[in-house]
Amino acid sequence: MEGGSGSAGQLDGKVMQTFQKNFVQVQSILDHNRVLINEINQNHESKVPDNLSRNVGLIRELNDNIRRVVDLYADLSVSFSKSMEADSGHKRSRQQG
Repeated sequence: MEGGSGSAGQLDGKVMQTFQKNFVQVQSILDHNRVLINEINQNHESKVPDNLSRNVGLIRELNDNIRRVVDLYADLSVSFSKSMEADSGHKRSRQQG
């Protein structure tokens, strides 16, 4: 019985590491997006043609970053679901055993 709870503990630890890693990445991307948005706003307000042209690239980068955040959250969702399924399976096997 202890072996089952030990593997559940390892799984929980692995899931927590994944969560932490992904949340750190998400926060870093969101922080960078804040900088991008500020620069985009400043460029827009300046009405300088070169600055407005630069916004095209900045907006593309912002969109790419948003896609990355969505992908990271999707990975978190899958990890969480797998963790819940595994945890549920361990509880069932202990109850049956």
